[in-house]
Amino acid sequence: MLVYMNNNHNKYRAYNIRILKSAEFPEKLKEIPDPPKVLYQVGNLPADGNKVLCIVGSRKYTPYGKGACESLVAGLRGFPITIVSGLAFGIDSIAHTAALTAGLQTVAVPGSGLNPDVLYPSAHRRLAHKIIQSGGGLLSEFEPDFVAAPWGFPQRNRIMAALSDAVLVVEAGLQSGTLITSRYATDYNRDVLTIPGSIFSSTSAGPHMLIKLGATPVTSSTDILEALGIAHESEEEAARRRAAMYSACTAEEKILIDLLQTPQNKETLLEHLHMPAHTANIIISMAELKGLIKEKNGLLYVQ
Repeated sequence: MLVYMNNNHNKYRAYNIRILKSAEFPEKLKEIPDPPKVLYQVGNLPADGNKVLCIVGSRKYTPYGKGACESLVAGLRGFPITIVSGLAFGIDSIAHTAALTAGLQTVAVPGSGLNPDVLYPSAHRRLAHKIIQSGGGLLSEFEPDFVAAPWGFPQRNRIMAALSDAVLVVEAGLQSGTLITSRYATDYNRDVLTIPGSIFSSTSAGPHMLIKLGATPVTSSTDILEALGIAHESEEEAARRRAAMYSACTAEEKILIDLLQTPQNKETLLEHLHMPAHTANIIISMAELKGLIKEKNGLLYVQ
């Protein structure tokens, strides 16, 4: 519970912080060779039975990276998945927000202590509160009053990787600290996933390097589900999920889906959409990433 205080020193007093001993850690965190001695927790741990997907990426993200992250997470709506990230600026906060929008549990592992007056970044205190209120939580191995320091971020990255079944790298330069998380994931025998990007973008250099090293390229939410080992749905379950996804679609996406009740090629679809080709192509690409539509044998279909 977040307690607000108006005093001379701080607007916030403290969260209700729980101290976890090693016996109470999530099982996957106990498996690594360098587990923390203690964890501080606010809110909830990843839900029992959920698959855990860690999403990390560049702070200096592109519109493509933001759109891809949001679309992929939206496509996971209705599945037993917890999204873990680091609360940081950029892709981290986009991943948390996308999870909240999709109704997925999300857990943040900041590079600071959990007391609100030191929570890093301070601009994301409101986001942290939303995470807790939605049934997610915050975790840190640092003392509650620990102020974020550069050396603390790589240390916390190992916790994010350890908690997860797979790590998804959205965008990253070759020197990005994001790649530290993927390295930990490899060391801990977690799957590493990444999103291919433009060969002209420096933020795609990290993902392309990871793909060369064996990471799984992700082009749809279905790729993530397969990597997490989530079984295919029954027809009834699939229908419920499609209905939930459709209700969350933009007006343009609903037009697209309605048109594709009859499969058609892209050229014909572009004519029927009655909008600039550039705009239409973005909507089509995002719908594919969300798993709303798919292409097969030159035709586009509703999933």
